[in-house]
Parts: sequence; structure tokens; C-alpha cells
Amino acid sequence: MARGLKIGDEVAITATVRRRVTEDRVSVSLPSYGFPHSIVDRTSKVKKGQPIELVGDVTHIEGEWVTVNLGVPVTVNVDTLRLVTAYKPPTRKTPLVDKAT
Repeated sequence: MARGLKIGDEVAITATVRRRVTEDRVSVSLPSYGFPHSIVDRTSKVKKGQPIELVGDVTHIEGEWVTVNLGVPVTVNVDTLRLVTAYKPPTRKTPLVDKAT
């Protein structure tokens, strides 16, 4: 779904809640990621099977696999991501080099 991603883009992953681990932690299952992932969730009371959206920044791209920083790096397939905000580099008002005299 999110072809044309670049490093620094903000992306979202829709995860499924597996179970509540503690009062403030939830175990989630990420698509195309073979391991369970735990997140801090103090505000809401999500239930098992409920979808939850996780947002992070792209840190590495290698073919069809993209590494997203969700607090810890998570490598998932590019088709499971949705672009939230494209990265825009900062603009510079003054040149890096002084004018020649």
C-alpha cells in the first residue's frame, strides 16, 4: 500500500491486540512480523482482537522490507504500512558557505 516510502517518513501499522500483559502493557501482533510486540497503553482499555494503530518513523529500507522505529526497531513488509506524513527536510535561509570576497 505504501510504495515510494523514504527514510524519515512517518508511517502507521495496524496491529491486533493479543492480550493485556499488565495494567499498562498490551501484547500486539504485527502483520508480517514474526514476533509478539508489547506496547505501553495506559489511556484506553483495549480488548483481545481489537485493532490498534501504531505510528513510527522509517529508519531503513531494503527491498520489500522496511524498518520502523516504534520505540524499538521493527522490520515489516512495505505492504502493511500506511503513509501518515512524508518527510520534508528543513529549509535553510542562509547558505552554508560565505560569499567570496
